[in-house]
Amino acid sequence: MELQVAFLAIFHGRKLAFLNATFLVLGEAAAITALLFECFFADETLVDVFDATLINEGCSDLVATSRVVDPSAGDPVKQLGKPVTPAIYSPFSLRQIIEFIVFLPLNFIPVAGTPLFLIMTGLRAGPLHHYRYLHLLGLTKKERDIYLNRRKLRYTWFGFTALILQLVPVLSMLFLLTTATGSALWASKLEEERKSAKDLSDPAPAPTYQDDPT
Repeated sequence: MELQVAFLAIFHGRKLAFLNATFLVLGEAAAITALLFECFFADETLVDVFDATLINEGCSDLVATSRVVDPSAGDPVKQLGKPVTPAIYSPFSLRQIIEFIVFLPLNFIPVAGTPLFLIMTGLRAGPLHHYRYLHLLGLTKKERDIYLNRRKLRYTWFGFTALILQLVPVLSMLFLLTTATGSALWASKLEEERKSAKDLSDPAPAPTYQDDPT
């Protein structure tokens, strides 16, 4: 911490250097925490949290496209069966790691540097939290890109918020789980919108003509 403060003080002055160094150290800790979570708890835990939340919100049919779902089990977690297709919550992204390292020098910019770093990182991280949802929808890569570009601002804000929560010491692992829950709740809302739009676009069947015997 002292090394970061001393280095940033060259660019920011003592007071701002301490604040930005705090975010820098917490960002490094968040990256390490995420890596440890992947190693010890595995991505499958986040998949189960995401899928169970979808089931709880009435999206069992969506989850059933990728894994066995037992409605008779009652509890959403107990309804989860074995996946029948690859189950990944957020894929490993070498590009995201490289961008994280590339964007780190933004913290050298006084005042605006740290918020800009968080926003740029959130821009990449946000869509990854809905990788599972888009997989369940069966979208192609081109369709995913179009879908995400139409909601870029919302995904950037989600990624920004998720990153801020992961900067909280001690609770960062817990917030990884709550972020998966939040992304599933958002996905369930998007499913409601998608189904409503589909119902409106499908024309009602024309009534069949019948002779009136009277």
